Amino acid sequence: MAAGLFEGQYVWHPAADDRVLATVCVDVRAGRWGSAREALAETRGAFGLRAHRSLVLASEAADSDLAERWLAEEPEPEAALLWARVAVLRALRAADARDERAGALERIALSACDRASGLDPADPTPWVARLAMARLHRLRDPAPQGLLTAPSGPWRLFAHILSLDPWHREAHHRFLACFFARHGGSVGAAWDVAAFLGQRAPADSALRLLPLVALVEGHNPARRLADRVWEEPPWRSTALALHRNWLPTVAGGPFTPVLDLAYLAHALVMARRPSEARAVLLAMGPYASRMPWCAFGDPAEQLSRARRACGLPVPGGP
Repeated sequence: MAAGLFEGQYVWHPAADDRVLATVCVDVRAGRWGSAREALAETRGAFGLRAHRSLVLASEAADSDLAERWLAEEPEPEAALLWARVAVLRALRAADARDERAGALERIALSACDRASGLDPADPTPWVARLAMARLHRLRDPAPQGLLTAPSGPWRLFAHILSLDPWHREAHHRFLACFFARHGGSVGAAWDVAAFLGQRAPADSALRLLPLVALVEGHNPARRLADRVWEEPPWRSTALALHRNWLPTVAGGPFTPVLDLAYLAHALVMARRPSEARAVLLAMGPYASRMPWCAFGDPAEQLSRARRACGLPVPGGP
């Protein structure tokens, strides 16, 4: 699906150009779930789209009782999936805020994930929701051979998800996040896991972005020449390979993968490859994400800076 032309303003909503999802978000905010049922039901078997829609809808429903009411009236897989997503989101928010209810909310979320996976055993999405909570506890499954740092983590849970969908995008990102330093891991472990997972992925897969995600996560502005790291051959070649092999596949997808495009555009700008970065930014159209830009300052300002470097217009100016 084409992102469309940039018309002078950034669009930050995570639905991006999934028009069905954008419409359903309006209904969910109004307390209606009928269109959510349809939008999720049509993603059965399309696990990437199912993950995307259920996660965005959970962010819209998390501050209301819509998910609970829907599940009570219609105990079906789609209702159970949204409830699992909402419950996990609430548990993560509580844990990050050190809320005294965090433990109880985590138990509710685990039960919700169990219910959703029981209603649709072939769907990896409830397991991915469970994986999102793995960072709350340092699971100690041993790492497979081939990793220099051999970091322990939720490898068994991740392997189960891969048995259902070997290249599940969100699962890989959730798993990588378990090794971030802010979640009890380390910069070295995150780089190691990202390289291991990225090298396994097909050449035209967005999962080849994982090392660039780890690079942003481990960025230390106090380090000497920190902003020049992206110019180093391994990182530059990773970004250029994605531009060459993955970017041409984006137009055929069901929605514009704004977050993945943003990581690639950022890496190419930092690697001083404005021509390639321009193509990526054009593929994004008007759609924007906070990451990776917010890791370097105000996200709108950083995105505008990148667009200017590529000769593209920005809000309020040429």
